[in-house]
Amino acid sequence: MIALRDAEKAYSGGVRAVAGVSLTIERGTSVAIVGRSGSGKSSLLNLLGTLDRPSAGEISIDGHDIARLSDGQLSALRARTIGFVFQRFHLPEGVPILDAVADGLLYRGVAGRERRRRAAQTLERVGLGHRLHHRPNELSGGEQQRTAIARALVGEPPLLLADEPTGNLDVASGEVVMRLLRDLHAAGTTIVVITHDREVAVQLDRQVEIADGRIVRDTTTGGAIASPVRATASFSGGRP
Repeated sequence: MIALRDAEKAYSGGVRAVAGVSLTIERGTSVAIVGRSGSGKSSLLNLLGTLDRPSAGEISIDGHDIARLSDGQLSALRARTIGFVFQRFHLPEGVPILDAVADGLLYRGVAGRERRRRAAQTLERVGLGHRLHHRPNELSGGEQQRTAIARALVGEPPLLLADEPTGNLDVASGEVVMRLLRDLHAAGTTIVVITHDREVAVQLDRQVEIADGRIVRDTTTGGAIASPVRATASFSGGRP
C-alpha cells in the first residue's frame, strides 16, 4: 500500500523534518508511527497522505509513484484511496452530521441523494445511526471523532491515516475510537496512526518510532522485530 525509498522533506533553512526514510507498509496492516513532538511524524504523515511532495527520494501510494502525478491526479488519488482523521475534528458548525459526512463524497461526483444514503450507512457503521440530524455541538468529543472517521470512510478508501485520533478525548472515548479502528483493520482497511501515546501504539500490529526525522525502531506488537525497514515497491507503476 505504501512504500518510501530514502524520502526526505526539507524546509527553509535546511531543516530536514523527514531525513532519508525508507519504509514499506503492506496492504491490510495496521501501523503506529510513534514519536515525540517535533520528531517529524506529522511531516511524515503529510508525505504518506500526498499532502506534501518529498524534497528527495521516492514515494509510492497504492502502486502510484507520486512524483509522476500532477496536482490534479494527486487530488484524485487522495479522493479514492485515502481517508484522513485528525486530532481536531474539523466538522462544520451548524451542519447536521449526516450532511457533514455526505460532503466527503463531493469530489467523487456522487449525486446528493446517494451521498446522503451512503453517509447514513457509514454513520450507522460507527454507531451513530441515531444521531444523523444532530449537529457537532450536540455530540460528545468521542461522537465527534467517530463522525470524523465516518466522513473519512464514506468513500470506502483502502487506506486510513489518523493523526493523534485520541488526543482530544477522555480515556473512555479514546478506547471506543481505538476499538473502531481495530474493527476497520479487521475488515481489511490499512490503518496508519500517528501518535505520541505508546498505549495507543501497542494496539496496532506494528510500531515505527521516529526521532529527528529518522526511523529509530521498528517492532511488531509483542516485542518481535519487524521486517527490515526498506522499500520494496516498483516505482514504475506496479502495486507494492
